[in-house]
Amino acid sequence: MKIPKSYFSCEETIKGSRFLAELFPISSQAEVRDKIKAQKQKYADATHVCHAFICGKNAEIMGMSDDGEPGGTAGRPMLDVLKGSGATNLLVTITRWFGGTLLGTGGLVHAYGDGVRNVLSVSEFEELIEKSGFSFSCDYQQYQVVKKIFENFTLYDVTEDFGEMISIKGQIAGKDFESFSQRIFDSTNGKVNPGR
Repeated sequence: MKIPKSYFSCEETIKGSRFLAELFPISSQAEVRDKIKAQKQKYADATHVCHAFICGKNAEIMGMSDDGEPGGTAGRPMLDVLKGSGATNLLVTITRWFGGTLLGTGGLVHAYGDGVRNVLSVSEFEELIEKSGFSFSCDYQQYQVVKKIFENFTLYDVTEDFGEMISIKGQIAGKDFESFSQRIFDSTNGKVNPGR
């Protein structure tokens, strides 16, 4: 499974109607509701804000909405394209500003399906990795030792807070957590023990 690295968008005009496709990385269904609400507020002048999403490490949670377009002409084709993409933890919204010419059901299915294909084609993805969080504090001498260990692992979202002690938080691939934690513990003579 792959997940999107960040937000991506693309736009096209079909027979006068403007279609704005936007892809958002998400981590939960609750996040989808908030994002849809924000999109509808942001594009209050739009005719429709349709969406489809997939999340979960096995892409087991999914949903969609036609948002007023004829049933099955927007959300379903969008979700079908997402299901075939091998990606998870993403939401695609397609905002439509009606241009005066009806596209018909076939035209709508193509417009929304192609919108998702287009935004997927300009998006960047990475492999979904099960991550474990870690956090610990150390003194400035131990920090030098710890930083060397960091070079041997792939870490994500690391934050360092320098005070009397240095507080470090971040994430690491779940499979590497035990060896990472053990290396730090051993190298600092048991003084630093990264917890989850």
